[in-house]
Amino acid sequence: MCTHTPKCPGADSTDREAAAIVAAHPEQGWSLLCNGVLLFEDTGELLPDGQVIAPHRPVVALA
Repeated sequence: MCTHTPKCPGADSTDREAAAIVAAHPEQGWSLLCNGVLLFEDTGELLPDGQVIAPHRPVVALA
């Protein structure tokens, strides 16, 4: 699916979020990556096979 050089990481890679954005809809809170992953602004993901990845924002320590 990717035509970039070097190739973007695949949807099954741990660094899948590093793929290029091919469609961005910030007003709706999501972007489509070159590898077919839907990346949501809350850091959740929907993989091309339908698997859901829960949001994984960094935890902020409370003082």
